[in-house]
Amino acid sequence: MEERYEIIGGVRYDFLSSPKYAHQKMLTNFYLAFHSACSQEGEILLAPMDVHFDENNIVQPDVIYIASERLDMIHDGFVFGVPDLLVEILSESTGRHDKKVKKALYEQFGVKEYWLADPIYRTVDQFVLQEGRYELAATLSEGDTLTSPTVPCLAIDLSAIFPENLRQ
Repeated sequence: MEERYEIIGGVRYDFLSSPKYAHQKMLTNFYLAFHSACSQEGEILLAPMDVHFDENNIVQPDVIYIASERLDMIHDGFVFGVPDLLVEILSESTGRHDKKVKKALYEQFGVKEYWLADPIYRTVDQFVLQEGRYELAATLSEGDTLTSPTVPCLAIDLSAIFPENLRQ
């Protein structure tokens, strides 16, 4: 099993376990939604994929979206720069970290949009960067359509994202 970790502020954070079924199912569903709507507009990448903000901040977001005109940040097999939109799917082992540490990091480096998807409560918190700070644009749930000011090609019916059965 390959070792997986992130570095934030020069501190190493190990992934303690592999993701559960609901996480992976949502990851797949997000990819399908992004790909069907936006594959001609940019690149959609899934974890594990290193995003290097700088040498002290290297993360592996669940979903990475980079607009076509900015694809030069992908080189040497990794992302070096600030993607347009990042998605984290919460899990028991990473939820608090995603909500606080990574949200602050993404805000600091200027990621235009950040989504926190919760498989238990079946919600997505959509944060949009406004004047250097994240504002909660919406908290959406099943039946809602998530649209993105950062990625105009996106309109995701969240009913298609959450798995019918969490298969705990």
